[in-house]
Amino acid sequence: MKKHLLILVLFIILLVGCSTKKENNIDKMIKDMTLEEKIGQMMIIFYREDHMDSTLKNSLNTVKPGGFILFGENFSNYDNTLKLIKEIKSTSSIPMFMSIDEEGGRVQRLLSLKETEVSDVPSMYDVGKMNDLDLTEEVGKLVGEELRVFGVNMDFAPVLDIYENKDNKVIGKRSFGEDKETVSKHALAFSKGLSSTGVIPVYKHFPGHGNTSVDSHVDLPIVTKTKKELLEDDLVPFKNAIKDGAKVIMIGHLAVPEITGDNTPASLSRTIITDLLKDELGFDGLVITDALNMGALTKNYTQDEIYVKAINAGVDILLMPPGSVNALNSIKKSVEEGLISEETINKSVKKILILKYDMIEKDYNNYLDKSYLNSDKHKEIINQIIKNDV
Repeated sequence: MKKHLLILVLFIILLVGCSTKKENNIDKMIKDMTLEEKIGQMMIIFYREDHMDSTLKNSLNTVKPGGFILFGENFSNYDNTLKLIKEIKSTSSIPMFMSIDEEGGRVQRLLSLKETEVSDVPSMYDVGKMNDLDLTEEVGKLVGEELRVFGVNMDFAPVLDIYENKDNKVIGKRSFGEDKETVSKHALAFSKGLSSTGVIPVYKHFPGHGNTSVDSHVDLPIVTKTKKELLEDDLVPFKNAIKDGAKVIMIGHLAVPEITGDNTPASLSRTIITDLLKDELGFDGLVITDALNMGALTKNYTQDEIYVKAINAGVDILLMPPGSVNALNSIKKSVEEGLISEETINKSVKKILILKYDMIEKDYNNYLDKSYLNSDKHKEIINQIIKNDV
């Protein structure tokens, strides 16, 4: 018994030592990085073309972004798509978050791939109706495997919004269901499957987009619930995800006046991000915004204001800032003018680098074989859901 205890203690000491060494290495990396390089790590950029051209190359080399998000326009045929992704990755000495919105249902970027069939995954609402957590986990694994064929390591899924409002066309069947229990348990099962393939799940859209009918791509949705009501309902899936070890949560462009006292979008609100999500709910992972080119923000704020407010609110990663080079220069200027502290930047970058070297470095340049796309096993999983829905 004493021998086993001694081995356990030595193992823990070894783990702590490795963790400390890795953290020290990251601290040194940050110290050696320029301000521009650190700001770049806080950005996931986009470009809607299916090949590397001079514009994209210039953005990647100038901004040195922490990540890239793939859209349908980035997919051509298998060989050219893989070539583009490898070219994007090759521009950075630090592993990049290669990200995507691959939820199933009506949000599937892989379906844009030409000449090669990929799995057409049913909506998560249909998956939730099966009430089979093992099957939901298999769906998450299926999605992850097909993403790993292209070296994608981050998926903006699952959706934790509860489909409460039937007028909600924005979320609708993207949700796992109409109650907090269904959404919670199936989102965690999906994430377990996704994570098993080496793809990082990003839980969205905090603090809950399910009870609104306004599309934040167009305008600012306003959630009228009180904090107590949210804690007992919409926030339950997020609380459970945090308990389960969530690494990344996406903040929606939603106003919650009963909490903030005004119509400040959650993505720009320190009250929502730092006070509620981090301090009260105990989330210590990465906070990422929803896309920064959406009408909920751009109708009411300049890009300069958005970056300052988001970073000071507690955001670690800015998703899709329009004009990445301009965004970099804007944030750098705000730091130089004292509107954003460099210490705040450093804290976010440290969290980003820790997650990268913990979660994606090992398999960064490993790609699953093309045969995983729409494989017989994947077809069997999907057919179980389709048969139930007929």
